[in-house]
Amino acid sequence: MTYTITRVSRLSGVTLKTLYHYDRIGLLVPARDERNDYRSYSDDDLERLQQILFFRELDMPLDTIAEALSGRVSRLECLLGQRAMLRSCGARLAQVLATLEQAIAHERKGEPMAADSMFTGLDQAGWQDALDEQNAHLRDTYGVELDTAGLDADRMNAAAAEATVFMTTMADALRAGLRADDPTVVSAIERHLAALNATHPTDPAGFAGQARFFVTDDFHRQMLEQQQTGLAYYLLHAAEAYRDAA
Repeated sequence: MTYTITRVSRLSGVTLKTLYHYDRIGLLVPARDERNDYRSYSDDDLERLQQILFFRELDMPLDTIAEALSGRVSRLECLLGQRAMLRSCGARLAQVLATLEQAIAHERKGEPMAADSMFTGLDQAGWQDALDEQNAHLRDTYGVELDTAGLDADRMNAAAAEATVFMTTMADALRAGLRADDPTVVSAIERHLAALNATHPTDPAGFAGQARFFVTDDFHRQMLEQQQTGLAYYLLHAAEAYRDAA
């Protein structure tokens, strides 16, 4: 079945201006009638738009969405990843809503909220909770902790979105049997290093060192292996190949 751009706009709630923009940047490109330049959307286009909107719910930038939908993962794999991320966001939103309901209840009673419950789920609290398990492991195993003072939730969200795209690309490359020095893998590492360097300097040798740590450390290795069996080792091989070629 095919749909006009007006019909797609009505079905999805996405404005015509936005659909035109998605077409211009190559994110959602419908078929064109050469006689009148009318856009014609297919069922596959609607599925792609649905996935775009799922990602927009996660506040992902459009270039990151384009990377995530680049065709290197199946629609099902992409949807499963989106479900995991949205569930995480949903849990955080539930915390925020609970805090809001408590604030309303206290305000109606004319009673102040306890200071230690006023900010549950807000700003850095969600990320603080997410880092607790990792910090506990680092403290118990190595005697060190992550410095979470002045945690920037917006920066953490952006970094998490970028890392999700990178690891998804690497996992798919592994499943596809690509060599560790395949151009697809090399390009993914280059983009990832560029993103890392936006916040803290990371050269190829440092990145390879991080990848080796992920293999030798139980907590981080298990996180990667849960995403795809062999991913931690594949990442190390790719990182070392990239370092040696630099």
